[in-house]
Amino acid sequence: MFYLLKSFIQMKILLNKNDLNEALYSVSNLGFVPTMGSLHEGHMSLIKKSMKECKKTLVSIFINPTQFNNKIDFKNYPKSYKRDLSILKKLNVDFVFIPKNRDIYNYKRTKKIKLSKKDKIMCAKYRKGHFEGVIDVMDRLTKIIRPKKIFMGEKDFQQLYLVKNYIEKNYKSRIVPCKTIRDKNKLALSSRNILLNKNELYIARQLSKTVYSIKKQLNKIDDKKKFLLKNKKEIKKIYNTSIEYLELRNINNLQMTNNIKKSKLFIAYYLNKIRLIDNF
Repeated sequence: MFYLLKSFIQMKILLNKNDLNEALYSVSNLGFVPTMGSLHEGHMSLIKKSMKECKKTLVSIFINPTQFNNKIDFKNYPKSYKRDLSILKKLNVDFVFIPKNRDIYNYKRTKKIKLSKKDKIMCAKYRKGHFEGVIDVMDRLTKIIRPKKIFMGEKDFQQLYLVKNYIEKNYKSRIVPCKTIRDKNKLALSSRNILLNKNELYIARQLSKTVYSIKKQLNKIDDKKKFLLKNKKEIKKIYNTSIEYLELRNINNLQMTNNIKKSKLFIAYYLNKIRLIDNF
């Protein structure tokens, strides 16, 4: 990691908790953008929003092991530190925090983070322990960074919903939801997209257009649950993919709904072994 530092003199790179404490000692009105690296235009939009709304901005790059319920998924998660730092430098980010596991997981919890029964839906149903790990690391990061605002994307809407509820209940920090950034084919930008081959990327784009079209049709459908079940089967057959869920849910409580107002259509699916999620 140290060989990267010489080129980034103006942007402060913080490699441990001591560096962090020293750098943020007199900083107020801090915006925080948590990432796991492999930055793309979606991340950049969060950073730009933070820089616009806050006096200083800190971006973290930490691939959190506790939110992966699949060890192979964790091992294969894309890493591109040199490229990420170059992007952040061009954006004139104030601070980049690249902690080690010991900086984050330096104490054991006296009480485990648990999801309520009503929250064990969608990704929480299929990725056991995932959101507990996300909330845990966001709690630990918020505790040591103490930002005024935390900027998170709506692509991972369930994550945004759960983290927002937890953080705003326990801290003065406020979560700022940011719109999903898509390519011209409606595909949501994701760090996992680079793991797709050319054919899989084409399928993902076509599938996104299909789901977007389904969402638009829902206005005219009475029995939406039946309609979505039918389309789920058709998508699976047409694109030869495995779909975990295709569900219309209220954005305020994530409960299933038949009302198109204040709702999103959520999907999670696999292309080969790559899991992708989206919402419209």
